[in-house]
This record gives sequence, C-alpha cells and structure tokens, in this order.
Amino acid sequence: MGDLDGEQKQLIKKLVNFRMKEGKKTRVRAIVYQTFHRPARTERDVIKLMVDALENIKPICEVERVGRAGTIYDVPRIVARDRQQTLAIRWTLEAAFKRRISYRISLEQCSFDEILDAYRKRGIARKKRGNLHRLASTNRSIAHFRWW
Repeated sequence: MGDLDGEQKQLIKKLVNFRMKEGKKTRVRAIVYQTFHRPARTERDVIKLMVDALENIKPICEVERVGRAGTIYDVPRIVARDRQQTLAIRWTLEAAFKRRISYRISLEQCSFDEILDAYRKRGIARKKRGNLHRLASTNRSIAHFRWW
C-alpha cells in the first residue's frame, strides 16, 4: 500500500473496523486490501479514488426526528465532518452488500464496483445521499424546530 498520509491510514482503519464481524480483523483487512488491489480502470491511485468516492457520498445535511406538541417533525440539520465520513463508509458497505446478489460474486468486487460508481457520482450510496438531501430540502420550512 506504499506511503499513505495520516488521513488515508485513518480511512482504511475506519473501513476495516466498520466491516469487521466477530473480531476477525485480519481477515477483514485482507478483504479491504484485495478490494484496493483490484486493477483500477482509471489512471488514479486506488486510495485517492476511494477518498474522492467518499467525498461524493458524504451528506451535507440530514434530518433529525423532533417531537413537538404531539407531532413528530423531520427537522433538517448540518452533519458534522466526522459523521459525514462515517455515514459515507456505512452507506458504501451497505450498498456493496445489496449489490451482492449471489455468493459467486465476491464482496471485494461488489465493494470496488460501488466505490467506482460513487467516484462517478452514481450508485446506491449516492442515491441514498440524494434522497436524504431531498428530504432535508423539503422540510427546511420547519428548521426553526432544530433547537428543541
């Protein structure tokens, strides 16, 4: 994986920890690195491609459910930077699992395809971000309930 800066190392660490099941970190790390070692169909470095893909998925705003006078409102709010990255990683992994229609397709292939789609500003995770932004935009008239 060569020389990575601190932010990229942190990203890989987060990716591994998110995907980990039953404490099998070594196995998951191998899967993540296999995903990165797939031949990139672009000239760019695969890690940089991953960073750019996550940038395209990161949500700017989200909705929070707030109860006020017996009614529940979906109140839009700005997402913190670390939560943006967390949501982007979570959505990417969920999308990779959804893509895997049969066990003959490897999870690394599905992950790489989803990352490539996110880089090209399409795919399941990108759609999820669009839906969230649309919901926040629709409910912006009740943004004054945010402080409750």
